[in-house]
Amino acid sequence: MKFVDEAIVRVEAGDGGNGIVSFRREKYVPRGGPDGGDGGDGGNVFLKADTNLNTLVDYRFTKFHKAERGQNGGTADCTGARGEDKILMVPVGTRVTDVSTGELIGDLRHEGEVLCVARGGRHGFGNTHFKSATNQAPRQKTNGQPGERRQLKLEMLLVSDVGLVGLPNAGKSTFVRAVSAAKPKVADYPFTTLVPSLGVVKTSNGRSFVIEDIPGLIEGASYGAGLGHRFLKHLERCRVLVHLVDVHPVDESNPVDNVMVIENELKQYAHDLYEKPRWLVANKVDLGTQEEAQEALDAITEALEVKPERTFIISGLNKTGVNELIFALQDLVDEVKRKELEAPEKPKAEEFVWTEPEVRVPSFDEDDDFDDEDDGPEFIYRN
Repeated sequence: MKFVDEAIVRVEAGDGGNGIVSFRREKYVPRGGPDGGDGGDGGNVFLKADTNLNTLVDYRFTKFHKAERGQNGGTADCTGARGEDKILMVPVGTRVTDVSTGELIGDLRHEGEVLCVARGGRHGFGNTHFKSATNQAPRQKTNGQPGERRQLKLEMLLVSDVGLVGLPNAGKSTFVRAVSAAKPKVADYPFTTLVPSLGVVKTSNGRSFVIEDIPGLIEGASYGAGLGHRFLKHLERCRVLVHLVDVHPVDESNPVDNVMVIENELKQYAHDLYEKPRWLVANKVDLGTQEEAQEALDAITEALEVKPERTFIISGLNKTGVNELIFALQDLVDEVKRKELEAPEKPKAEEFVWTEPEVRVPSFDEDDDFDDEDDGPEFIYRN
């Protein structure tokens, strides 16, 4: 399945139905009076999070979604039917932004969360609402209000516990293959990873965490070089970043300079991501000695502005030091989750329930003219 993590769609809520002008005319009821019903409210447009989805590819081809219009009112004080809502299913972790204003509308992080992105129009009133002691045969009505219209940007952000960053060919995919059942592509050329991949690391019975591998960054990614910063947004929700660095690069580049390239790109992207807790991992120790790897690790740590919380030396190929790293990550993830459970619970998005707002019916003078060329009063007499 094609990995699509962004889409722009246009949504329109349903317009409200119009009220009508109608009068009751029955045998033996010479003064039946007005009985024009109200229109129905327009349908809303909702987004609902679904764990069975993992891409926004459907919204690349279907870009317009509209809820149903409310029906017009009927005679005998009958209210028009309310328009049917439009519910769009999106992956868990979808962030919704208004394109025209840049406003963050909502963030669907949990299964079953529902977000109303466009509200239906309010219904119009029939002439029954305008009857009074001095206006016993009103010929006034109001039309329904238009529904909201928006252009939305949908962004799917992967949800993981640990995120991997590093230059291309730093060994991130090899590490993911070594610790999980995920099988990202591994080859001896850069940019073998073209889309983010997730893997579940099981350390013991009932204990596991999710690790995420994104395509490697290169110098100038903030200006569009390589794959740019497109996939860095997927690391925003990680609990910790693991920076893998090749301490024995085949191009004989300086590992310190390589690390500073990634640090600069993180800073260029977002300050919050730059200050996220990071662990520094020296990879490919099998290509040299333990002492050389430790010297490179000490030099890197000394040069960093934001010091890593912990450092490790591993080989993703022969799994040297891998178990120590993943068990330490598991302990960290468990500790963070425990603190999150002890923290005051934040309100979650709840199922949207339509509530009828209190509306005051406007008053009109008998000599007011409500006729217009497009949609004048429609008189209906029931015999």
